[in-house]
Amino acid sequence: MAYQYLFPVIAYLIGSISSAIIVSKLFRLNDPRKVGSGNAGATNVLRSGNKFAALLTLIGDVLKGAIPVWLAQTYDASYGIIGLCALAALLGHIFPVYFNFKGGKGVATCLGIFIALMPLMAVIIIVIWLLVAAISRYSSLAALIAAAAAIPMSFIFFDGMTYVGVSFALVALLMLKHRDNIDRLKTGTESKISFTD
Repeated sequence: MAYQYLFPVIAYLIGSISSAIIVSKLFRLNDPRKVGSGNAGATNVLRSGNKFAALLTLIGDVLKGAIPVWLAQTYDASYGIIGLCALAALLGHIFPVYFNFKGGKGVATCLGIFIALMPLMAVIIIVIWLLVAAISRYSSLAALIAAAAAIPMSFIFFDGMTYVGVSFALVALLMLKHRDNIDRLKTGTESKISFTD
């Protein structure tokens, strides 16, 4: 039906709602775009020292990836439309129309998308992230490896190539947004996670 083509637009608009900026304003924290990496995400909110605000940001970012995909699924949209919703939600997070197209890196939003598409796959991605983060203490490295693992898993969990292609596109966007992190990992200047603070 024709109304299904509105879903990707709605997904982009939902994805553009910046949890980091909104939560930071509510808690009167520094603008996350002006600290750390300059990205509007949970990591920069965490740098404010307010772990609860960072948790709310993380939850918000996950939900805005999951909700648009879930809505499209609920209304029996085609695989193609659902895939476009997934991409649109992530693009909204990375390039939010409400905030001068300056958003986050998309890890939590991408996780939300996979939660809606294939919950078991999302659980495995979370486990991979936790293991790599615990061993390496690099959040960015954990995100990159977990994202890369989504590619072979997509061939296992998804029927047909539509969602496999979507997975490739999502991971490619995440890799592009983590270019600076990759450079810092190569030079050994990337910040590590502290488990004692």
